[in-house]
Amino acid sequence: MNIDIKRSIKPIKYEHAIKFLEERLLEINNGQKKDLIWILEHEEVYTAGTSYKEIEILNKNIKIIKTNRGGKITYHGPGQLVCYFLIDLKKRNKDIRKFITLIEKTIIDSLLKFNIKTFADRKNIGIWTIHENKINKVAAIGVRVSKWIAYHGFAININNNLSKYKNIIPCGISDKAVINLKKIKDQDYKDLDKIIIDTFSKNLEI
Repeated sequence: MNIDIKRSIKPIKYEHAIKFLEERLLEINNGQKKDLIWILEHEEVYTAGTSYKEIEILNKNIKIIKTNRGGKITYHGPGQLVCYFLIDLKKRNKDIRKFITLIEKTIIDSLLKFNIKTFADRKNIGIWTIHENKINKVAAIGVRVSKWIAYHGFAININNNLSKYKNIIPCGISDKAVINLKKIKDQDYKDLDKIIIDTFSKNLEI
């Protein structure tokens, strides 16, 4: 399947990214553009998905941007790899559950190349790892489907500021912590973006 690959070097404002995704969705639906995988980093921002609750905002002074993706509240910022996508599910038997599983597999397979074992949880969406005998979230997933095109994406914590999550209940889960890859294993993750693109593309072809 032909997929356009886009990489942004400089941090992207969240609002600009969402505007781009919405416009691209219409172009894909009209047959003007191909599916897309887009790797970027965001400027600091808190975003709330369609199922968030006000009580999940612990610091009422922070700015929250409400968005139409699934999920609850999360944080984006420097040191985090964000992968947005627009994938036409009409070419994939309109199977949303299978697509979510494909995303989970992409993240798990990619991190395994760095000898980091992670797993998915059917009750708590995202990708998790066990560190110091505790379950920690290392990647968040938020997907919306419009016109049978799946978009938005996932975010993997590499060396971002974990203290920012203290202002919220991340993804509405209060009994588990958030972690980043550097804290799990202090090594070089510079090729993670390339591995994510390669793995995601291959999984989409299966």
